[in-house]
Amino acid sequence: MKAYKLVIYPERCHGCGNCVVSCPVNAKHPETWGGKGPYSDDVVIRVENGVVNIVNPDLCGGCGACIEACPVNAIELVFIRK
Repeated sequence: MKAYKLVIYPERCHGCGNCVVSCPVNAKHPETWGGKGPYSDDVVIRVENGVVNIVNPDLCGGCGACIEACPVNAIELVFIRK
């Protein structure tokens, strides 16, 4: 079990896709461009219906690139205390 959890605040997100293209896991896919991201399920996040969604949280390495890329603070890593 990871010591952190990726959290999205959809009410803050305006769907720019900066987080999607900055994610190193997503960057492996050639169709990650324009901010929406690949339609496969082997990505961490993608924009759907104008808002970023977590697709596969298990792939998240906790690097924080998506957090730094988000201009509206709609993404956060929450650390889980054991």
